[in-house]
Amino acid sequence: MSSPQMSAVISQTDFPGLKLRARGKVRDIYELGDRLLIVATDRLSAFDVVLPTPIPDKGRVLTQLSLFWFKKLADVVPNHVLTAENFDGELAPYKSSLAGRAMLVRKTEPIPIECVVRGYISGSGWKDYQKSGRICGIELPPGLRESDRLPEPIFTPSTKATSGHDENISFEETISRIGRPLAERLRETSLKIYRLASEHARARGIIMADTKFEFGLIGNDMIWIDEALTPDSSRFWPADQYAPGKAQPSFDKQYVRDYLERIGWNKQPPGPALPPEVVSGTQEKYREAYQQITGHSLDGK
Repeated sequence: MSSPQMSAVISQTDFPGLKLRARGKVRDIYELGDRLLIVATDRLSAFDVVLPTPIPDKGRVLTQLSLFWFKKLADVVPNHVLTAENFDGELAPYKSSLAGRAMLVRKTEPIPIECVVRGYISGSGWKDYQKSGRICGIELPPGLRESDRLPEPIFTPSTKATSGHDENISFEETISRIGRPLAERLRETSLKIYRLASEHARARGIIMADTKFEFGLIGNDMIWIDEALTPDSSRFWPADQYAPGKAQPSFDKQYVRDYLERIGWNKQPPGPALPPEVVSGTQEKYREAYQQITGHSLDGK
């Protein structure tokens, strides 16, 4: 792999003259009439806390990988991207900050369901299965081990609880919230995207254990929004190290999580600063995931 080129690290944006709509854990979102400007910063959160130390290249990886998938799977469902290159007019003064890490998108009415697809049993799904033998009300075969592949990918929706944490819900609950036709459309589309993307990733040495999608509506048209199949919204495992029966190494925040567990942080804000070796290890994992999936480095080589 080529050594990373130096690029500006951006922890937070501040664009005078643009209306800041929201600042999430990672993204800063600006309102421009019927469009939104979504800027992926280099912020990193762990255990729901934004840490003070940014990860170089992280925002670029999230944006460029999303663009890769949006383009590759455009025949499955339309997406919200208008441009990720032409930042003119009122955006022109901020071109250098936006380069590689921003998307100008159509504004939609977000559907209030997070569309999670699981092909393997891990994370909160593994915890649910241990308690009940089910995930989101879906009965699974007995005797599954942590990280086992499921017989078929399953759609396990969630919604934001009042505390701001994701809350797993059943498909029946999804229907009661948004109606059967839209719920079935979400399930069918999410499963199709996952199958196609996981086949592509698997052929390149990455297991896509699970992932999360968000969709919006423009009239009756369903649009894929937010991010697409990134290490932040998905569990990517190196296929050559796959060993079910335990947690797997991953292409995202593994270095950070391991470090935070090692130092005994109580997982309450403020988060601790990260040492250089954890930062560089995490940066390399994000870049590696991008390169394996797309076939070229983040810097285009």
